[in-house]
Amino acid sequence: MHPAELLDAMRRGHEPDAEALSAFAQGLADGAVSDAQAGAFAMAVCLGGLGDAGRTALTLAMRDSGRKLHWDLPGPVLDKHSTGGVGDCVSLVLAPALAALGVYVPMISGRGLGHTGGTLDKLDAIPGFRTALSGEAFARVVAEAGCAIVGASADIAPADARLYAVRDVTGTVASTDLITASILSKKLAAGLEGLVLDVKVGSGAFMKTAEEARALARSLVTTANDAGCPTVACLTDMNTPVAPALGNAVEVAEAMRVLHGKAPADSRLAALSAELGAALLVRAGLAADVEAGRAAIRATLADGRATEAMGRMIYAQGGPLGFVETPARFLPEATVIREVPAPVSGHVAAIDGEALGRAVVGLGGGRRVESDPVDPAVGLTDVAGVGTPVARGQPLLRIHAARIEDADRAAASCLAAITLVEDGTPPSPAPLLIDTLGLA
Repeated sequence: MHPAELLDAMRRGHEPDAEALSAFAQGLADGAVSDAQAGAFAMAVCLGGLGDAGRTALTLAMRDSGRKLHWDLPGPVLDKHSTGGVGDCVSLVLAPALAALGVYVPMISGRGLGHTGGTLDKLDAIPGFRTALSGEAFARVVAEAGCAIVGASADIAPADARLYAVRDVTGTVASTDLITASILSKKLAAGLEGLVLDVKVGSGAFMKTAEEARALARSLVTTANDAGCPTVACLTDMNTPVAPALGNAVEVAEAMRVLHGKAPADSRLAALSAELGAALLVRAGLAADVEAGRAAIRATLADGRATEAMGRMIYAQGGPLGFVETPARFLPEATVIREVPAPVSGHVAAIDGEALGRAVVGLGGGRRVESDPVDPAVGLTDVAGVGTPVARGQPLLRIHAARIEDADRAAASCLAAITLVEDGTPPSPAPLLIDTLGLA
């Protein structure tokens, strides 16, 4: 079917079949579909949807528009994907923890988007670390280290790369069908045997309500399972940052604290890594139940096996040999480090995570436009979580900046993003895990 015929049929309310979507995806990849046609298609999907069968067909068509990876390894090939949040460096903990359990993790990740951080930007803070690997090098690192974290090559789901670029400038990003196909086409092209999805909800996430997040989670789980990849989704709270650090080098440092067992007992980063890992292990048939899965992940953090796997991955991807032993020796530090004191005594009642994320972008830790350079050293640390008691003058967080004036601007934004209450019962953080879909 010619693209114009497909678009005309969709305009008249007809859902496209798998053959038509396959041809359209191939046209996106090879240029036979114009930007105008791609934009019209995206708008038609936003307005009319594709239905379950159409969504799966589009996902598979975009997966098949480029190279698909195949693995011949002695253990299961599993992965994790997050829909994006602030202080979210779970991948840096979970990938090596899974590798320590004999799982192989070929993680294809992305860069920061809007107010949320990107795993590749975080890893760029490690001197020499290469996130752009050839297919052969990627396969070698996964086989030798047990995990690798890289960016998508141009030949992985090229139809998605083309369609996403058009969606970004046509107001059609917020479509459950298109988000699902975009996420899963790349994950399915990686040849996975199982996947856990971290669908985030709250002020620091793209989806602010549980209803929005649950709808996306259902779509992702249904589509991935229909495509033959056993998948589970966890809805997790993002009204408090996952880690008390937001940025790039500072999040790597926080992940290393967890890997070394130096994080506090109530660390949300360690807890979320264990929850996601447990759900994935159960879904893949590698743990009898969630509690056993949690215990397995936690054991790798306690006995140093996850740290060893992280060290193998970092060295195999070009990073320093001794990084995991002394990360502070290698990570860049900001020129200006400034505390932001609490203006009154009380408790942290709420955090606008998106505002904190945008403060990090303003410091240079993210991008306003694609061509912006990223300063790996800047960010926020020691962010007080919801429910934390603070005395007047006590630090609510610390700003890491390149210039004093940058720190001043960030301080004003951060103060506005944190709500303090002086009286009453201290608020409790929302449960970290809201719901799990796909285990029953």
